[in-house]
Amino acid sequence: MSAQPRVAIFGFGYLGEALAREFAAAGWAVTCASLSGSGSCLACDLGDAAAVSAAAQQAGPTDMVIHCAASGRGGPDAYQRVYVDGVSNLIAAFPGVPLLFTSSTSVYGQTDGSRVDESSPAIPDRQTSQLLLDAERLVLDAGGIAARLSGIYGPGRSMILQKFLAGEALIEEDGRRFLNQVHRDDIATAILHLAKHSNSLHGEIFNISDSTALSQMDCYSALSRQFSLPLPPSGPRDLNRKRAWTHKRVANAKLLATGWQPRFPCFLDAAAIVAASLDKDS
Repeated sequence: MSAQPRVAIFGFGYLGEALAREFAAAGWAVTCASLSGSGSCLACDLGDAAAVSAAAQQAGPTDMVIHCAASGRGGPDAYQRVYVDGVSNLIAAFPGVPLLFTSSTSVYGQTDGSRVDESSPAIPDRQTSQLLLDAERLVLDAGGIAARLSGIYGPGRSMILQKFLAGEALIEEDGRRFLNQVHRDDIATAILHLAKHSNSLHGEIFNISDSTALSQMDCYSALSRQFSLPLPPSGPRDLNRKRAWTHKRVANAKLLATGWQPRFPCFLDAAAIVAASLDKDS
């Protein structure tokens, strides 16, 4: 890498903004791109090869490219365009430059409560998650890195806390289903860490998750004690979740072995801080 390494971040939403701050604080020159191009971001539709090529020209020499754009809650067509086509276009526009793609642990379709790591079968039951795998394969074949993210929470954002504090949470069946989460700022430090060591991590997959998979029952029981609120009632499984209904414990041992450590090893470590941020935004 050059004396001042350069990173191009495609996607400037909740995670992308945190990544830009983290990389800039570490001395990297940061170029950001978003669909709208608002603020200081370049405008770039990742599904448009010409637009991605133009953004690459504007970005100039780059040491690392990060794809962290969102699908806008779209379905398979949006996933194909943003993730599969987007990754393909970035690879073509930045030849030879390491690409890190933020995928999802939803590609693991296990429902038996088993521990899953990067060597576990990834056989999702939804087309959207299969498209993420398709994008991953393009990245890995090009020598990039696939980062599979657990459920993201952080400042101003936690569906679990929002529903719990509003009295709208539900424990599915007996509460045995595991919740796999990771704080947004821990994702940012993990991706910076992987970028710094990208030369030795070609073609690798990493789970970015905290170190404590909590069952629903354990999570809500702890929150009830912490906030002095009643335990949520039980009910049927939510089969209409954005992510498929799965029951697994996502392991982060491979990432930990590279020297990264999360600031929040468990969701409960950050619950009070995040709850305060939700109060401010409400």
